[in-house]
Amino acid sequence: MKQALLVIDMLNDFVLPGAPLEIPAAREILPRIEALIAQARAEGRPVIYICDSHDPDDEEFDLYPPHAVAGTEGAGVVAQIAPRSGDMIVAKKRFSGFYGTNLGEALKERGIDSLELTGVCTDICVQYTAADAVMRGFKVTIPSDSVAALSETAHDQALDHMRQVLHVEVI
Repeated sequence: MKQALLVIDMLNDFVLPGAPLEIPAAREILPRIEALIAQARAEGRPVIYICDSHDPDDEEFDLYPPHAVAGTEGAGVVAQIAPRSGDMIVAKKRFSGFYGTNLGEALKERGIDSLELTGVCTDICVQYTAADAVMRGFKVTIPSDSVAALSETAHDQALDHMRQVLHVEVI
């Protein structure tokens, strides 16, 4: 199996204090994600950043406050785990990292068949990316201490759903 590490929406507009869609638990998982990135790089596994990148008038802003508008500081990956040369960045407009992006093709081209998912929100972008990955035949692993949601209840319910329905390996 050839595995890639996906870092989902660890953006300033989700992580920093006072951000439009601040997820305080995202700051708690940063050191763990930083360690997983270092480990993946040391093992020669691809590190892929999946990043919200919205237009200023995105229809998602009818549901959520404006966030991660393309070209703004808020749409940037938090400095502590910023991408390096050679890392792939996938800009997305919806919850799943696969929807409307080239992620699936890029993974196939690299011979990747297994994904380790980290980031936010466990119950939104992580869950929908996991679902799309499973439906495309990827083996998915999620370290439970490397994903976060707005609430512990939402986090736990999403992990339970992914474990039971999608048969994702939650460690």
